[in-house]
Amino acid sequence: MTATTDTRPAPSAEQVLSYVHFRAQVREVRRITPNMARVTFGGPDLAGLTSAGKDQRIKLFFPLPGQDRPVLTSGPSWYQDYLAQPEDVRPVMRTYTLRAHRPERNEVDVDFVLHGDTGPASTWAARAQRGDHIGLLAPNALHTPILGYEYHPASGTDWHLLAGDETALPAIGGIIESLPAGAVAKVFVEVPEEADRQEIRSAADVEITWLAHHHGPSRLVDTVRAAQLPSGQAYAWIAGECTVVKHLRRHLLRERGVAKDALYFSGYWRRGADHDNL
Repeated sequence: MTATTDTRPAPSAEQVLSYVHFRAQVREVRRITPNMARVTFGGPDLAGLTSAGKDQRIKLFFPLPGQDRPVLTSGPSWYQDYLAQPEDVRPVMRTYTLRAHRPERNEVDVDFVLHGDTGPASTWAARAQRGDHIGLLAPNALHTPILGYEYHPASGTDWHLLAGDETALPAIGGIIESLPAGAVAKVFVEVPEEADRQEIRSAADVEITWLAHHHGPSRLVDTVRAAQLPSGQAYAWIAGECTVVKHLRRHLLRERGVAKDALYFSGYWRRGADHDNL
C-alpha cells in the first residue's frame, strides 16, 4: 500500500471563522430556581465548540412551530442568508450566555429566565424536553483567540464590581466562577423572588448582595449607591434593564471614579418593551 500525503494548504486565519453553527439536542432540563431553567445541550457536533468561560456570548436558533429542528445557514455570509430566508422558515434567533461547557462530554448549559409565554425563547424553554433540536452559533475551536466575551479586567485591578438583574445572572455566575484565588469581588444581583438566589462557588473573595424586585421597581441603583465599596482600582461589569444600567454607569463614573476603560455595560432589555430578547 502506498502512503499518500495531504498536500492541500491549511486554511488561513481569514478562512477560519471565529463563530460557527452547531446542531445539538436537549439532554436535560432543570428548574434551578422558580424563575430560571437550566437546559443542557449535547451532541457530537459540539466537539468543535470552545468557550472562554466568563460571559461567553452565543446565539441560539429555535425551530418555528411545526418544525422539528431549525433551518440553519452557515459560512461567512450566514447572517445575510439567514435574513433572506422566508419568514415561515427563518428560525427565531436570540443571544444568550454559555453558562457551562463540558468538552469531554460535548455538552453545554444555557440558563433561561422564565417569564411565561411573553417571548419565543421563554416559551420554548418552558416546554423543552429531552431530544428537542436547537441550533447554536458559538466560538469555533479552530479559531484563535476565542472571541465573544466582554470581561477583560486589567492586570492591575484591585477589585471587581458586578451588578445586574436576573437576565445578567448567567454571565455574572460565569464570571464569579472564573475569578482566581486572591481576587476580591462585590456583586449585586436583583432577581424576581428570594427563592431565585443561586449558590455560586468561587476561589475568590466574593460578597453577593441579593435583592428581590417582586416584579416591581428596581432597587439595584440605590443599593449600589449606598454600598461601602473597597478602595483601589476597580473593574466594573454591569448589565440588565437599559435604564437601570444607564443610571448605574453614571453613578460609577461620576460618583465612584471608575475609569471608562474599566467599565463594561450592556442593556439587555428595556422596561415597557416586549420580552422577545429574553
